[in-house]
Amino acid sequence: MTNNDAPRRPFSPRNENDQGSDRPKREGQDRDRGPRRTDGGRGGPKQKPNIMRGPEGEKGEAFRPRSLEETREFLEKMNKQMAGLGARRAALDVLSRIREGYPMDAALISTRTFGALEGSDRAFARHLVSTVQRYRGALDEVTGKYLDRPLPNKAAEIVDILRLAAAQSLYLQTPDHAAVSTATELAGQKRELDGYKGLVNAISRKIAAAGPSVLEKLPMRVNTPGWLWRSWERAYGPQKAKAIAEAHQTEAPLDLSVKPGTDLEALAKEMSGKLLPMGTIRLTGAQRVEKLPHYEDGLWWAQDVAATLPVRLFGTLEGKTIGDICAAPGGKTMQLAAAGAKVYAVDRAPRRMVRVTENLTRTKLEAETIVADALEWRPEILLDGVLLDAPCSATGTLRRNPDVAWSKTEDDLKGLLKLQANFIDHAITLVQPGGTIIYCTCSLQRSEGEDQITAALARHPELEVVPITPEEIGGLEECISPKGYLRTLPSHMAGQGGMDGFFAARLKVPG
Repeated sequence: MTNNDAPRRPFSPRNENDQGSDRPKREGQDRDRGPRRTDGGRGGPKQKPNIMRGPEGEKGEAFRPRSLEETREFLEKMNKQMAGLGARRAALDVLSRIREGYPMDAALISTRTFGALEGSDRAFARHLVSTVQRYRGALDEVTGKYLDRPLPNKAAEIVDILRLAAAQSLYLQTPDHAAVSTATELAGQKRELDGYKGLVNAISRKIAAAGPSVLEKLPMRVNTPGWLWRSWERAYGPQKAKAIAEAHQTEAPLDLSVKPGTDLEALAKEMSGKLLPMGTIRLTGAQRVEKLPHYEDGLWWAQDVAATLPVRLFGTLEGKTIGDICAAPGGKTMQLAAAGAKVYAVDRAPRRMVRVTENLTRTKLEAETIVADALEWRPEILLDGVLLDAPCSATGTLRRNPDVAWSKTEDDLKGLLKLQANFIDHAITLVQPGGTIIYCTCSLQRSEGEDQITAALARHPELEVVPITPEEIGGLEECISPKGYLRTLPSHMAGQGGMDGFFAARLKVPG
């Protein structure tokens, strides 16, 4: 396959965009919420009743779950019929949500069958969904080789079933009979999909028989949509683009930011973690955050090490007034408050701000939380600084949110770029003379980082870029661009587990 070749896709080409995606765009949505409705409201699209065929597969019999307990009983019946079927059914339901436009995290939260799972079944279903999203390009490439023609639009759920089966056989070392039999049974559970049951069985068997060796000849770029890959090659060169794509093949570790005054070495040892140079404690392996030591004590909060760097660029924060606009979910708000700043945390989403408030309460940190459109909000006094963590494509977080790669298009960036520029222009008006603006995004796209600052300086030639030094970010010299910006890549700190992709620039308002 050449760089210009599109991976084979097991669905109709007439619905494909540059990514090969068979699901709708998700413009203007937050990652923990459903897609925006066209009527201006929020929440998921209007759904058909949640109808499930009975586990025995009787024709015409349907199950409409009315409660969590009923759903749990339904899944238990599935498991009695075939071991592990319930978890796979939940994973399939989550993938259906993602096709409807939900971010992966929101799909997991809002899917009733997933919510009914417990323990190892819940962990397996989540891992299965994440694996399908992370390796979707490769799964589609392998599956497509066994199809005579693309599947029609109405068979989108069959595509997901084939992805589930392929993910188990190629990546999760699931026994062949379990991957094949459960996929075949899932295809037979809905009347409209019965005609594909034989196809699912045959293709699942062929993929299982071929085994993981079929992945060896696939190029590294196969799991990256074409437009993203090309943008990274232009921005960073072919070798770095390949390194970024390789970093996305593994799930990110869990990083914890710790309140000042804590014995970091002792805490890292207690939690079986690794202490990074910037003071972050890194944990590996699957972790349930709320079950970790000192969660209830509020001694720490989850925050990728790269996400901690922008706040460091303010320098000493004790007693300073800082506006954290677009504050949710609140990691940087807590970081600012822990450093002694008086923080105004602003976000327009009430539900997201509830989470910020809950995290502040748990960590016993103080900040003024404000539910408002940050573009319209104005404090009573001019601030010492503004942290602008602008809405962005989030392509720097693919290790954590692999679905993002397939939910964004180049066209989505156009609206984001205009919004980011508006935020920069507004932030300038909130800061007193001599104050500081930290502009940052969790994006790998130059258009949302370096180019955005170039445009801002053209609009506001009075602004001054204050270059970042390695000493301010724990000695990470490779993360500083020639112009003094912060630019982290998922391939940085590769030997220690990597980091999210981030951009940050420090701007000074003239005094």
